[in-house]
Amino acid sequence: MAAFCVAASELLHNMKQISGFYPKASCVIRRIRTTNPRCDSQIQPRAKSTPQQLVGVVGLEIHAQINSSTKLFSGSSVRFSAPPNSLVSFFDASLPGTLPVLNRRCVEAAVMTGLALNCNINRKSLFDRKHYFYADLPAGYQITQQRQPVAVDGTLTYSLLEGKKRSQVIRKNVHIKQIQLEQDSGKSLHDDVHSQTLIDLNRAGLMELVMEPDMSCGEEAAAAVRELQLILQALGTCQGNMSEGQLRVDANVSVHRPGEPLGVRTEVKNINSVRYLARAIDYEIQRQIGILQRGGTVQNETRAYDSKSGETIPMRDKEGLQDYRFMPEPNLPPLIVYEDNASLPAGIDACQAVVVQKIKEGLPELPSIKRDRLVQTYGILPEHSFTLVNEDGLVEYFEAVLMATKKEPRKVIGWVTNELLGHLKQQDLSVSQSPISPPALAELLELQETGHISSSVAKQVFQKMWRSPGKTAAQITQEHDLGLVSDTAQLHSICQKVVDSHPDEVHAIRNGNKKVLNKLMGLVQKETKGRADPVLVRKILQEKTS
Repeated sequence: MAAFCVAASELLHNMKQISGFYPKASCVIRRIRTTNPRCDSQIQPRAKSTPQQLVGVVGLEIHAQINSSTKLFSGSSVRFSAPPNSLVSFFDASLPGTLPVLNRRCVEAAVMTGLALNCNINRKSLFDRKHYFYADLPAGYQITQQRQPVAVDGTLTYSLLEGKKRSQVIRKNVHIKQIQLEQDSGKSLHDDVHSQTLIDLNRAGLMELVMEPDMSCGEEAAAAVRELQLILQALGTCQGNMSEGQLRVDANVSVHRPGEPLGVRTEVKNINSVRYLARAIDYEIQRQIGILQRGGTVQNETRAYDSKSGETIPMRDKEGLQDYRFMPEPNLPPLIVYEDNASLPAGIDACQAVVVQKIKEGLPELPSIKRDRLVQTYGILPEHSFTLVNEDGLVEYFEAVLMATKKEPRKVIGWVTNELLGHLKQQDLSVSQSPISPPALAELLELQETGHISSSVAKQVFQKMWRSPGKTAAQITQEHDLGLVSDTAQLHSICQKVVDSHPDEVHAIRNGNKKVLNKLMGLVQKETKGRADPVLVRKILQEKTS
């Protein structure tokens, strides 16, 4: 009885509120590099007798969990790894008489994402019920936006690195059919020991992004999803952590011969890794090609990807659109957004309405723009800009180092992307967890730039700094006596010793093979443990071998 009273009180309170979303309604609104082969190698037919190649056709449906403190249609909190069913309101549990309350933050997130993807924002969008009966949806239907979503007709531009050294940037586009707000279903927890499945209703609200079938292989799909992931993270509309289920991908895959109608498609559901996405799509393309070449028929079905076997496995026959019995959502009136403050009706508080112009003005620097800026400003290679942008916090680290050193950006980038990032990857650390701060790395590079240490010694000092956080490059250099040896008499003695013990090399140099001089320089550096001034060493060796 007490629970019923609380529910009734909450419902009555909600019905009394009016928001700027619905000016005429009494409803409230609350505040991939992959390891797979190249695309064109994936679509090679296995039978040489095929008159024309079968090629893959790939479209994607991406479910992005909206980064919000509360759920899409209820006031329940959102927190990853919370105990099962600990964040469930009466509405989430589908108790009779409860009504959805739209979260304004989620609407703003969808509009912002639409603007970043060059979509048209619908000033009026509608909600629908999608009916299906499964334990993860206790109401028996899902609230979504099938007919008139919040954003339509967008474009995502993504890039692929090609060529022998993956230094050639190829840009491609995929069309965004629509972005819709959607209620998330529960999470199924399978208990194999007791042969039962439990349902966790903690999940939050979603944006579903539907990509047209403009891709042809797993690598293209993976690159598109990775670019979208970076955009969502830059916007702050979705954290994009696929391992935590914040970004889940369904891939629609078919094959056909160019110029002919598209083939029968299969849907590979709930892929939670960019790498697995590429592998699943490439496997499915080859599976369908094999079926057709053997004279079989591809079934319209839903499949799952088994990461252990690297194969897709059937789940169920694909439901047709009519199976869901879409109908207008009677408990949510049309969603209204406004172009600017001037278009707000009289009496509507601008703080309670979603204003497109205000959101557009708050858009951050997007990944593609950031890459172009890095290349143009610092003269680095395009592939380096990809590395910087793809790692969270690495651009800021790189620019902080540049501000504290006079070393050229092209030299600094090698230290950041090779030495620093290599160590971070080895220990599975994020950039923010690096034991070497940007000022500390800048100090090390300054010692090298000013000739106090050699390049080989600089790498030794970096290793010691990594193992001894807090110690500066200068302290380590002094403690281990790693400073550059520039004493002319001492270097003359070492160089003479090397020249005397390698007469064949000296003879080759005197006969015009100047490249052999580098070997002698390496031997001198070995004698000095990398501390010899290379410029001075080269000059002395040239004198002694001339």
